[in-house]
Amino acid sequence: MTATADDHKVRLRVDGMDYGGWMRVNIGAGIERQARDFDLGLSWRWPGQDQPLPIKQGAEAQVWIGQDLVLTGWVFATPINHTPDQITRGVSGRSLTADLVDCSAVNKPGQWRKQSVQKIVQALAKPFGLPVVSQVPETQALADHSIEPGETVFESIDRLLTLSRLLSTDDAQGRVVIVEPGSGGRAHDALEVGRNVLSGGASLDFSQIMSEYRVVGQKSGTDESWGEDTNEVTASVADPRATRYRPLQIQQQGQVTSLLARERVNWERGSRMGKALAAGYTVQGWRQSNGALWVPNLIVAVRDPIVGFERDMLITEVRYSLDENGTTASLSVAPPEAVLPEPQDPHKARKLKKGGKADNFEYLLPADWDKKG
Repeated sequence: MTATADDHKVRLRVDGMDYGGWMRVNIGAGIERQARDFDLGLSWRWPGQDQPLPIKQGAEAQVWIGQDLVLTGWVFATPINHTPDQITRGVSGRSLTADLVDCSAVNKPGQWRKQSVQKIVQALAKPFGLPVVSQVPETQALADHSIEPGETVFESIDRLLTLSRLLSTDDAQGRVVIVEPGSGGRAHDALEVGRNVLSGGASLDFSQIMSEYRVVGQKSGTDESWGEDTNEVTASVADPRATRYRPLQIQQQGQVTSLLARERVNWERGSRMGKALAAGYTVQGWRQSNGALWVPNLIVAVRDPIVGFERDMLITEVRYSLDENGTTASLSVAPPEAVLPEPQDPHKARKLKKGGKADNFEYLLPADWDKKG
């Protein structure tokens, strides 16, 4: 399916009116972000010919690409710039969920006991009128979660989900969405150098890889648990992929169980290695060959013999751009381990690719990713 010009037209809808003809477009969304953003602009070459945009700061807006809704949010800014021969007007904003990122968590009471992650996130988002959608089964009840003084709503949610090995992001409707990495499915197209990749690269920065990860936390007593059970909780895991002694100790906030501590150290080890192998690619257009938009949280095959990738990666962020270079999509990708919390001790059980071509980094990570593990 070949994309048409209409498939790449961007419309901004405010108060029932559609605005198009944008000459500058910048729209971003990501799996590790709570709020997507947009920045649209128009220019006129001669003073006196510009058309004012009757859009006010604080207005609710929708952003469409063709027939696909990509963002529901608030208008935050309406910048105007001018020179003697040109006037530029713009509109920018962020998802409805931006208020969770900007605003403090002030729920009363600010503590929850024996409730699931989903229930606590719903309570944190409720004052803002934001629905919560969960793409994962409801978690077991947590012993305790309390708002820390001065933290934002998203910081409290993120701290909560780090222990539960989940992520909080948004969707095109501006809702809060609890996801696990890769739950969006698989991309139709591969990212392949020499075919659809305009540019790409990876920093391959291993400065944050450690030889041992140790988590230290506390578990307070309850009616069912007291005495020695309330002592310091610790867990540690080694990473033989680090070539010298580099220990890291993390003081985990909140109520920590032995299971959560073990999951956290495994997550830390996998996340840091995944981020070391993160990469970025730019492709022409915003859609895949089947007409679907490139979106975050898809597993995509990456074939880059220059960097040395021949593996499945996770699309962690997408940015749609329109400028003097035309219509392009910038994709941030990483091994799923970059954001996927690892269960127990997966490094010992990982399986390398059977048959076919291995990439340059198979000695660090399996060549392909099986979501079911």
